[in-house]
Amino acid sequence: MTAPFLASLNCYPVKSLGGFAMREAPLTDRGLKHDRRWMLVDATGRFLTQRELPSMACLHTAPAADGFEVNDLRDGERLMLPWTLDEGPDPWVQIWDARVRAREAPSSWSVWFSDRLGSAVRLVHMPDDAQRRVDERYAQGLTSLSDGFPYMILSQASVDALNDRGTARAQEHTGTWARVPLERFRPNLVIGGGTAHQEDGWREVRIGEVRFTLVKPCARCIIITTDQRTGERGKEPLRTLASYRTVDSKVHFGMNAVADVDGIVRVGDPVQVVADGQ
Repeated sequence: MTAPFLASLNCYPVKSLGGFAMREAPLTDRGLKHDRRWMLVDATGRFLTQRELPSMACLHTAPAADGFEVNDLRDGERLMLPWTLDEGPDPWVQIWDARVRAREAPSSWSVWFSDRLGSAVRLVHMPDDAQRRVDERYAQGLTSLSDGFPYMILSQASVDALNDRGTARAQEHTGTWARVPLERFRPNLVIGGGTAHQEDGWREVRIGEVRFTLVKPCARCIIITTDQRTGERGKEPLRTLASYRTVDSKVHFGMNAVADVDGIVRVGDPVQVVADGQ
């Protein structure tokens, strides 16, 4: 068995849009640099995700000169965006139970997204002086516009075990199983090596020189049933996961985490367990 190591790093500049892989990434006070600092909201300022608009899955991001581009996989239309937004109105927006001061993007950018998604949306950015705290029942610190915590950690072995189980269930019922890609789960840090669901038992790990504290299982929703290329939605893999990963009526897969602010993580870094959850 291969010892655990950092197999991939993923950044999602716009909440609930497709992200991109990196070889290394610096940490900020609220997650990987550039991760989930942009978000789409409705007319009332409430956040939007693939839960309400599955077609958001068709919009993918990639780094570009002085910023990043958003690419609609359906027709190739592209929009260039900067990493940060220095000027603009600063409305309050709502993400779950938190109200956050955001910066509203130029209306032409919001119109581009509205046209792509067939729904009136506004694009906003989280500036550095806007602070959103994590749920203090579990940890201390800040997060970006993520669902609740700055990092999500998932082992490739956990995804492989899910696909093995799904294949076996399908064969038992003379059906078929389409292998579920890792991107459905939107992790920031993917762990290679080790065993399936090893992250469940970790309390603290060191990845390279950075210490991460795993604070809460990630409860899964309908987003993982959404094809991240077409926006089409089915019943899997949520149905199969529910058969063996349900705890207190929630389907757990991967772990939310916080980290030391200073440091850089790199693909290939060893993962050392500092403390487990026993």
